[in-house]
Formats: sequence, C-alpha cells, structure tokens
Amino acid sequence: NAMLGQIERAFAERQASEDRLRRFLADASHELRTPLSSIRGYAELFRIGAARKPADTEKAMRRIESEAARMGVLVEDLLALARLDELREPDREPVDLTHVARDAADDARAAAPERTIELDANGPVVVLGDPHQLRQVLANLMRNALVHTPAGTPIELRVGRDGAEAMLEVRDHGPGLPTADSEAIFERFWRADPGRGRGRAGAGLGLAIVSGVVAAHGGRVQAADAAGGGASFVVWLPADGSERPVAC
Repeated sequence: NAMLGQIERAFAERQASEDRLRRFLADASHELRTPLSSIRGYAELFRIGAARKPADTEKAMRRIESEAARMGVLVEDLLALARLDELREPDREPVDLTHVARDAADDARAAAPERTIELDANGPVVVLGDPHQLRQVLANLMRNALVHTPAGTPIELRVGRDGAEAMLEVRDHGPGLPTADSEAIFERFWRADPGRGRGRAGAGLGLAIVSGVVAAHGGRVQAADAAGGGASFVVWLPADGSERPVAC
C-alpha cells in the first residue's frame, strides 16, 4: 500500500545517505593520510639524524611545509562541504560579480605571472548571495583552469547578464574535458585518472564546492568542451534587479 511504499522509499534514501557518508569519510581519511605519511617520514629522518646536510634539511622542511599547507586546504574544503551539507540558506546581500571577477583575475595573475588572464566584463552584474562563497566559486574555477592546462596558455573570464540571469564563464585552452565526464567532474573526490598524482591536482573537491555553492544560490553550473579547444565552465545565477547598495 501507499504507507508501505513511503516507508520503503524513506529507508532506501536513508541507506543511500549513509552509504555516501561512508564513502566520503573513507575518501577524506585517505586524502589526509597521504600528507600525514609524508610529514611523518620526514620527521623520522630528523629523529634518526639522516638529514644532516643543510640541503637535505632544507628539502625536508620544504616538504613538511608543503604537505602541511596541503592538509590545511583539504580541511578547509571539507569544512566548506560540511556546511553545504547542512542545507542552510546562504547569507544574501547584493554582490557585484564584475568586482569579484576582477579580484579573481588579479589573484590568478599573481599566482601565475606567465599566464595571460583575459577579463571580459562591462559594468556591474549584481546578484544576491554570500560574497565569501561566490568568491570561492570563482577562485576554484580559476585554480582548476591553472592546474589542468599547459603553462603559457591563456585563460578567459567573462561576466555578463542574460535577462533575469547573471553569467560567469571561465574558459581555458587546455586539452578539454575527459570523455563523458562533464557531469562527473562535479562529484566529490573525482579525478579523470584515479592513479594521477594528488599533489598539484588537489583532492578533487574544488568543483564539488562550486556545484554546491551555486545550487545553494538557486543557480546552475555546466562544463563543456569549448569551441576551438579547451574547456568552458559556465555559472548562471539569478540576477538582482534592485537598487540596493552592493557589498563587493
């Protein structure tokens, strides 16, 4: 009967939720274990006196600092996802996406001075949202473009408005998207190649955060191969038509 069907669906949803949580915890534990193992290994070198030369000591300290920083980023990403999982309504205030995009472009130029970062934005494009989260969306998309495309290739950032929607696009000129992975790339801990090194590519959480933040703001995000090569990530958000003061 109908009641039994509702109970079975509720049980199935709860089971699926618990399965996702177990996978998430297993993946998170694995990602944290990797840098911890490196830090422990270099600390052991110090303990037994194996890193006696100044060059060896400097190398070990750089690696420890690098792995500690990597753990810090991972923990911040995990906390961001945990907050999104709480399904809380984000703080909303007027945010000028053109201003956010300019800052994101400047940050990318500072991180990769050899890259050409092109910004196409004409006038304010305002949405209602959480300024910190919306900045994180663009920062993650720009970092994804910097990490997964060849050095020296340009990155294009575009801001605009189409009717009732605001639009952000980050386009690169790299190898494009892996076949049939345009949806999977927004899953947590996703990688095109599971065996690929975890250092520079990160833990596979950046695009999951993008997807979660955009959904929480009532928007959508899409990834596709760009015409002429490369990949294009486009975010649509409800535009704000009011005259309220803009936060950023």
